Order: sequence, then C-alpha cells, then structure tokens
Amino acid sequence: MRAVVYQGQGQRAFTEVPDPQITDDGDVIVRVDMTTICGTDLHILRGDVPTVRPGRILGHEAVGTIEDAGAAVRTIGEGDRVLVSCISACGACQYCRQGRYGQCLGGGGWVLGHTYDGAQAEFVRVPFADTSTYRLPSGVPDEQALMLADILPTGYEVGVLTAGVRPGDVVAVVGSGPVGLTAVMTARLFSPSHIVAIDVADRRLEAAKEFGADVTVNSQISDPLQAVRSLTDGLGADVTIEAVGRPETFELAVRLTRPGARVANIGVHGKSAALHLEDQWIRDITISTGLVDTYSTPTLLRLLASGQLDAARLVTHRFDFDDFDEAYDVFSRSADTGALKVVLAR
Repeated sequence: MRAVVYQGQGQRAFTEVPDPQITDDGDVIVRVDMTTICGTDLHILRGDVPTVRPGRILGHEAVGTIEDAGAAVRTIGEGDRVLVSCISACGACQYCRQGRYGQCLGGGGWVLGHTYDGAQAEFVRVPFADTSTYRLPSGVPDEQALMLADILPTGYEVGVLTAGVRPGDVVAVVGSGPVGLTAVMTARLFSPSHIVAIDVADRRLEAAKEFGADVTVNSQISDPLQAVRSLTDGLGADVTIEAVGRPETFELAVRLTRPGARVANIGVHGKSAALHLEDQWIRDITISTGLVDTYSTPTLLRLLASGQLDAARLVTHRFDFDDFDEAYDVFSRSADTGALKVVLAR
C-alpha cells in the first residue's frame, strides 16, 4: 500500500510500504477513505517530537471502513463505517477507567502516527478497536466526522472544558489555527460575554469571526493586552487558551489573564517557555496542560448529527489521495494559503 513515511527531521516520503496485519485479537484493519494532516505532523517533521522514529507512517485522523476485525472485537465489524480516533484506549487500566484515555497505561494513548504506524495510508491497524473507534451515524458526512478525530475534541476538552469556560466569561484564544478555531466554536456553547481571537494572519482572524469570535486582534499590528483590558475594566481575561505552541504565545496567554483566571495550554511545544512565577505566584491563576482524551467524542457526534455544530467549515482544501505532497505544502504554508484543514480522500 501507499503511505506517508517519516524519514527524519524535515523529511517525508509518500511511498510503498507493507499492508498492516492484525497482531492482536482486539485489532481492526480500516480502509482509510478520508484522512487529514495535523499541526502535530508538522511538529514531528520539525523534530519537536523525538519519540517518533524514522520509518513511522504518519497521521492519527481517519474515517474509513472496517476491512477485517480480530476475534475479540465485539462492537464493530467488517463493512462498518467508523471514525478512527487520535487516541487509542485499552479500556481497562486506571486512567482509562477514569476517562483519561490519553494517559492509557495499557498500550494506548496517542499511538497512531507516533509509536504505531498511522493513518496517512491506504490502510491502518487500529488497536483496542472497541474503545478506539466510533461507528458513524448515517446523518454525519465523512468530512464533518473527520474533524472529530482530533481537533474538535482537543479544542473542546483541553481548552474549553479544562479551563472551565462559564457564562459571562471573557475568553481570549491565542492562535486562530484549526484547534484555536474549535476552541472558539465550542466556547460559544457556554455563552461567554466576549471571545477574543488573537493571531498574526488576517485570513485566520477572518475565519475566527466566522466561527464566533466577537473581537479579533492581529498582534503584529495591535496590542492584544490592551484589547482584552478594554473589555474587562482593565482586569484581563477570565480564561485564556493557548493554541499555538510557542514560548511567546504561552507567555502572552499568561499575561492576558486577570487575577483568579484560568489558562489552558493546547499548543504542542518544542521549546522551553518561561513561566514568570516571580510575577504570577500572587495572582491565583490556574494553568492546565494536557493531551486530548477524546471522552467527548460521543457528545460531539450528537451535536454534529443535530446540526448544533458545523465542523465542515474547518475544511478549506480537498485533495485526491495521491496528492499528499501538495497537501503538505499547502497546509504548511497556511498563512499564505489560508488553509485550515486539508482533506485527502480516495
């Protein structure tokens, strides 16, 4: 089969590799009908995730059809249309029993495209299939479902829910890429008084407006701190969500807060970021980090099926499955191309 293979820092190839095989009774083989590229894949290519070794097939997001299932798989079977989650869950360990699947001790967590071969391929082996895939309702299109593999639950869980967005809050989202936009979209479910989107690309800020931001700030032109303070009597935001993964954006997210605020870090960081405790220890702020657990996926599927969330707006570019090189180029130059999510389909 053909797949995108990581070949070391800055290098990838779309090439022929062996087909995956069932190695455990809980595995399924999924024919990948649609996949996408994540910002995390770009971090891997930059060398920010050294646990990914050369030779690994990239990708952790897919919608597809079950081709084969191990003898122990009970909830899905051959021919079923499924969402392949970015998180695999053994379902039995201490963390899985708490719904913290990203911290799975039984061989799961973020494995696809990381420690197992991933989903930017014609076929993918999914471990723990009963607890790591979701049969899709007939009313949810493939493109919308694909957004639930990673970015929508990430923005919702690691950003909005972990930060405890409440009615009336002023929420500042630093970064208007795909995950930042999902944080904007799902924060609206909790009726904040204002959502402020901050970025350096006007095209992304225009998208943030469409997704529900009340105020947008290009931080290369205007001071985001002044913009937030003008909405809060000089105090700062109740919640800030960092969705970039750079030292300067994390430090900005902390500076934007009021005393007693919550800071949720979503971004994947490849470099150290300063936490100025000499300034912050007295301000009663709470800072959270985390890997998505995807416990919210069933809820988000219901919101998609009922029309209360429209994830299709995240897809800006569509490619045939053979066009991975072009898709990576477009996605990696998102400030120029306006790419949010790119979709590759058979």
